[in-house]
Amino acid sequence: MSELVHPSRNHGLVDILDRVLDKGLVIAGDIKINLANVELLTIHVRLLICSIDKAEQIGLNWWRSDPRLTISSAPPLTHVEIRLDRIEAQLTRLPQSAEIAEPAAPSKSSRSS
Repeated sequence: MSELVHPSRNHGLVDILDRVLDKGLVIAGDIKINLANVELLTIHVRLLICSIDKAEQIGLNWWRSDPRLTISSAPPLTHVEIRLDRIEAQLTRLPQSAEIAEPAAPSKSSRSS
């Protein structure tokens, strides 16, 4: 009678998550959008959920060479970033050059004579 009131759970969330990460889980599917028998869009979905150890066992280790995920030296600046740095430097020098270029305003006494 106590089993009916308090059923035992053999598989908790932690057990299921451990099994999925250890064995892996693959979800695959395709989405196609057609209009009047003309294929407009096709999306191929492939999702693999597993632990890093399991991924390395099956030959997946793309994160080791991805520059966005590695903590090596700073990535080289792109052409756009170099241009942005140059523009920012010019903007910081702009107020100084504007003060030099503008002549001093005439005083009131010199205008009234």
